[in-house]
Amino acid sequence: MPVISRFFGIVIALYWDDHLPPHFHAKYGGEEAVVDIKTGKVVKGVLSRRALTLVKEWRRLYAADLMQDWDLARQRKPLRYIKPLE
Repeated sequence: MPVISRFFGIVIALYWDDHLPPHFHAKYGGEEAVVDIKTGKVVKGVLSRRALTLVKEWRRLYAADLMQDWDLARQRKPLRYIKPLE
């Protein structure tokens, strides 16, 4: 699980062999959600309201970076770390 960012206890990861649509995994405590990069919608799983709000704000700020990492993952190349939400 390549971790590409961490903030406020939330871990963001991409997987090299993941399926479409482009998405990332957000983990907080014992919860996990799969979030669509383009729309910000939760595809699968659940996060607390507070954690999900932070994840969606981070996605909005770094969607282009996320898509670049998604493309790198599809090519099985090293992923770049993305700045955390501050």
